[in-house]
Amino acid sequence: MTVSDSRGQQTSDQPPHGDDDGRGAGRPPQPPERGGGILMGRPFGVPVYVTPSWFVIAALITWVFGGQLGDVLPDLGGAPRYLLAFTFAVAFYASVLVHELAHTLVALRYRLGVRRIQLQFFGGVSEIENEAESPWREFWLAFVGPLLSLALGGVFYLALRAVDASTVPGVLLAGLMVSNLVVAAFNLLPGLPLDGGRMLRAVVWAVSGRAMTGTVAAAWVGRGLAVAVLIGLPLVSSARGIERSTTDTLVDAVLAAVLAAIIWNGATASLRNARLKEVLPGLRLRDLARRAVEVTADTPLGEALRRAREAQAGAVVVVDGRGEPIAVVRESAVRAVPEHRRPWVAVGPLARDLEPGLRLDADLGGEDLLRAVQATPSGEYLVVEADGRVYGVVALTDIEQRLTAAVTGR
Repeated sequence: MTVSDSRGQQTSDQPPHGDDDGRGAGRPPQPPERGGGILMGRPFGVPVYVTPSWFVIAALITWVFGGQLGDVLPDLGGAPRYLLAFTFAVAFYASVLVHELAHTLVALRYRLGVRRIQLQFFGGVSEIENEAESPWREFWLAFVGPLLSLALGGVFYLALRAVDASTVPGVLLAGLMVSNLVVAAFNLLPGLPLDGGRMLRAVVWAVSGRAMTGTVAAAWVGRGLAVAVLIGLPLVSSARGIERSTTDTLVDAVLAAVLAAIIWNGATASLRNARLKEVLPGLRLRDLARRAVEVTADTPLGEALRRAREAQAGAVVVVDGRGEPIAVVRESAVRAVPEHRRPWVAVGPLARDLEPGLRLDADLGGEDLLRAVQATPSGEYLVVEADGRVYGVVALTDIEQRLTAAVTGR
């Protein structure tokens, strides 16, 4: 299960299941995806999706668990065994959904907003739109998921005591009890992107007074956990004293590598996104805009580029007969025109008309700038003063490069 802050924070609770925010550091936030799988419902108004990857893990659980049931319930036929195994897979992910709903309810209680819940290959993701305002809220938001998994484990334990453990209900309840306890224990490990990592982040944040300090500490612990999982999981499996086939050993190694990669990448993404959040307030469109020259639509491209070089400008704006800007010449279109053809090609067909969202105020900055960019995707934007005068042009690549440099320190 993963709790993901759409501004960059993310936590995950994964095995048997695993803040981007899968988003690359230094890139503007992408608009919310439409869908993201099969819509299963909207509890508390939050859409719940099942991704295609869930069917892969459901099939894997059915195959592995169904094969093991032959030793536990020898009198059960082949088809009933695999039906029971599939029932376990569905019930287990219902438990995962309860875990995610716990995160969701707390997020809604704190008015953080929840975009959606996804059930996927390595668990679930609760995409939370805003960050907790205090370390205590951060701690509780993270802790409530494992707490619900522990509670479910206890409920299944009590139910198991009321039935014969060697019966079909007993085996199903025992499996659900163990799996929920494993989910809770794994997610309490103190490293990002796990829930325990967000709890550690909250504690360090409370002690140091800086959320970034908590993120750095929890991210590096998360990276250490990734290495421990990569090395330790196969060693623990081989040390159990049970004779294992080459296939079993290979499966353990692959599982360890996948889990380690998820934890490492999640910790790294959390760290980069925290740095991104720190530098966002200093991002100002006025500092990023390129000087622009103004030409009419029938001006040859070669002539427009000559004027731009003379003016030491990095962009070309198309104006009408009254001198009003009507379009911005696309850099990608310019590159596509061979140099020997540029004196014969007018700039008009190479420009994008100025829709309302392509005019940005020169004083725009921070998250407001990123929201404006994501609302109207384009390669270039006209930057204007408050009175409408042209200040310059900003390219999306300029914004991305500035953010990447700030986040990576390059």
